[in-house]
Amino acid sequence: MESTLTAYISLVCVSGVLNLFLCFYVFFRKEKIQGSFIFTLYTLAVSIYCFAYAIGLTSETMEQIMFWTTIQYIGMPVSAPLGLFMVLQLLGKQPKLRYTLLLFIVPLITLILVSTNSAHHLYYKSIIEHPQYGLPFLEIEIGPWYVIQGVFTFGCLFLASIIITIRLFVTKKAYRARMLVLLLGQFVPMTTAFLYLIGLTPAGIDPVPFVLWISSALYIWAILSANMLSLLPIAKETIFYNMTEGVIVLDSYQRLVDYNSAAKIIFPELHDGMIGYSLNQLWIELTGTNFPIASAQDQGFYELTLNSEQGVKHLQVRTSMLNQRKQLGSLIMLIDVTELKQLQRELEQHAYYDGLTRIYNRVQFYKQVNHYLEQSQQDQKPVSIILFDVDRFKSVNDSYGHDVGDQLLVHLSNCCNELLPKNAIFARYGGEEFVIALTDSSVEQATNFAEELRKHIGAHPLQSNELKLQLSASFGVTQIDRTNGQTLETALLHADQALYQSKRTGRNKVTVFA
Repeated sequence: MESTLTAYISLVCVSGVLNLFLCFYVFFRKEKIQGSFIFTLYTLAVSIYCFAYAIGLTSETMEQIMFWTTIQYIGMPVSAPLGLFMVLQLLGKQPKLRYTLLLFIVPLITLILVSTNSAHHLYYKSIIEHPQYGLPFLEIEIGPWYVIQGVFTFGCLFLASIIITIRLFVTKKAYRARMLVLLLGQFVPMTTAFLYLIGLTPAGIDPVPFVLWISSALYIWAILSANMLSLLPIAKETIFYNMTEGVIVLDSYQRLVDYNSAAKIIFPELHDGMIGYSLNQLWIELTGTNFPIASAQDQGFYELTLNSEQGVKHLQVRTSMLNQRKQLGSLIMLIDVTELKQLQRELEQHAYYDGLTRIYNRVQFYKQVNHYLEQSQQDQKPVSIILFDVDRFKSVNDSYGHDVGDQLLVHLSNCCNELLPKNAIFARYGGEEFVIALTDSSVEQATNFAEELRKHIGAHPLQSNELKLQLSASFGVTQIDRTNGQTLETALLHADQALYQSKRTGRNKVTVFA
């Protein structure tokens, strides 16, 4: 019996040493190892369990045995839930914090009850020296909480084994050896604990610490030779449900079978009750219109604009088929580009429009007019230019401040927009200067329009709080001589000379370049 006890202690110590090695190895390489924190806690808990049990086997009194039993229960009850969380984390699942805390309530109660068992006997009804073998072998009569802890431990190990087994069938061959190691790491102590609970192991001995060296040795092999903790497959559903792009999955009959969280964000109305809907039925429920593409089987890339209660949404839609010898279904990828479109519009505003008046800037004016001239070279229709600015604008800024000056420029551009014909290209030319290009307009027509605009501006003073400012503007008009190939730049120079003539001869008038 002495030699048998020595063998038991040796095996338990081997389990403890191997787990302690794993604990330190993973802790000092935590930056490179997935799920290192939980794995470190798990191996530390198993180490405490094994070493405390080994020391307990060397005890000579019941008091010493009970002390080391209490130390065992610092590690043993938490090792099973930690093993479960280790498996979940390595397979890409992250349990919620409240569930994590709930699972550790049972181990905490167990530790308290074991350490105070003599006061209530809820864990052990009785614990005495084994009548045949003597100490440190024990004869135990279990209490009600012992059963609860046993079922809890077995349940955690069993659940972890089931999760790994399910994942094993959908994992690539390259990862199956690592998955088998995880499975055996849970299956070996689970089976041993079950045999112990139903009384098929040697009396007076807890066999689980003796077999934990098998799990530890497998883990060491897998970590050192197969990068088990560095290269484990991430759960496909974890990727699917956490993708930033919305995904709608259809079967071969174009019926909804699944969708991810991002699709739910894009379409808040989407819910599980719609599973089985046809594509058009689904789209009508979500948007009020038929799906804009003939079929999701038409692979391609599209852009859609949707009006919803949250406002206008811009979506990029990519459709593709799922094939495996025969068509299995279709995927609709949804990317919300509303913010991108908004950013594009803002960039266009900065590139093409004046930031204050929201009309074309000088660069865009040149681009628009030159584009028109190129497009209409054959018809040679007349194009006239009107250049004008605010009279005595500097004195407004000096007297009332630049805020009022800015209000004046906005007011002036609004006045012009009220009269502009459809064929006009209107822009802020610079400072207080504005320019209008009238396509298909002779210089006489442009002059008449400039005169009308001058009167309109004079009849609409700027109202700013209690301030009322009377406005006037000076105009220069010219026509682009297209028969001689005159450029826009030359025409603008002529209009500027005419404008200067208006200024020089008293302001608030229209002058035609001669």
